[in-house]
Amino acid sequence: MAEATQAIIVGSSGGIGRALFDGLSASGRYDQVTGLSRTGKPPLDLTNETSVVDAIETIAPLGAIRLVIVATGLLHDGTIAPEKSNRQLSVDALARSFAINTIGPALVLKHILPLLPRSGRSLVIVLSAKVGSIGDNRLGGWHSYRASKAALNQIVRTCAIELGRTHKEAVLVAMHPGTVDTPLSRPFSRAGLDVQTPEEAASAILGGLDKLRVADSGGFFDRTGMRLPY
Repeated sequence: MAEATQAIIVGSSGGIGRALFDGLSASGRYDQVTGLSRTGKPPLDLTNETSVVDAIETIAPLGAIRLVIVATGLLHDGTIAPEKSNRQLSVDALARSFAINTIGPALVLKHILPLLPRSGRSLVIVLSAKVGSIGDNRLGGWHSYRASKAALNQIVRTCAIELGRTHKEAVLVAMHPGTVDTPLSRPFSRAGLDVQTPEEAASAILGGLDKLRVADSGGFFDRTGMRLPY
């Protein structure tokens, strides 16, 4: 009997995460599609490592983990907002941005990567943001968000190097989903931008998974598969 397979969406209560969960569930590609979020069962709180460990340990027996998508992120939350200049930098905003955008996903990778099967193809996608690209930064501003996403890309790159030593067929990448009509980006969407629905973004992400190769591991891509500069 073939081993049961599992896809995991971390952040399944958010706009893109929910659309990814629904798309994967409808595809029938995996025996089990599991969503993890702060409001789910089991709950997963990115700011609490014990919560991350407990959630992953609870769902790990449901099937061989062949796909993980970390679809979490914080741009604003009513107490912090993107900075327009460095004069607006604050300890609280920096700490909060790094806690959710960098440290939380890093903890997920710490505890979920060792559970990937040692043989066969596994994919781990961590949603990042193009504004986190240091090489593509032409406008300045948004210091906390940019820096936390740049740090996330480095975490992904470093973990991918280590993963490749033990899981020869695994692929771990950072991915920019584009501008999506969700509460995260809606207040900052400008006229003329290519704004997608969460369903359109999820469809593009899922449609490009088969294009990713082992040689791409550690890279930073947009939803169409174009490589982005760190």
